[in-house]
Amino acid sequence: MYNKAMLSLDQTQAAMTAMIKKATQEPDRPVTIAIVDDRGNLLSYARMDNCATGPQTLAIRKAYTAAMRRMDSATFAENLKKQGQSVSDFGDHSLVAVQGAVVIVHPETKAILGGIGISGLSSQEDEDLANIGLEALGL
Repeated sequence: MYNKAMLSLDQTQAAMTAMIKKATQEPDRPVTIAIVDDRGNLLSYARMDNCATGPQTLAIRKAYTAAMRRMDSATFAENLKKQGQSVSDFGDHSLVAVQGAVVIVHPETKAILGGIGISGLSSQEDEDLANIGLEALGL
């Protein structure tokens, strides 16, 4: 029998609450927030009012990338650049090479639990907001 750690509903809701609280301090700069599990399946999603269409799917793709590649999306993008590769080399149309997502790692076992992706602000601001969610998970 296997014992697999996973994110709980309480954890994902706490993370979403923290990120939404921060993001809504600037309501004229809307974002989309996505949290996925270790397989890239959507666990939680929020879109601020008046958010453009592009960020609505990009946040999910960023979170998916972090979870599936087992690293923050900025690190994935840097690695691709260093290796002279592109996301198309992987044959997975959901992967993106852009900053704005963090991988969720179990602190003791180092197992990948998922990813948090943000889209709508600058890439660094997206990542900073995702890190607020990561902290709120209480791992």
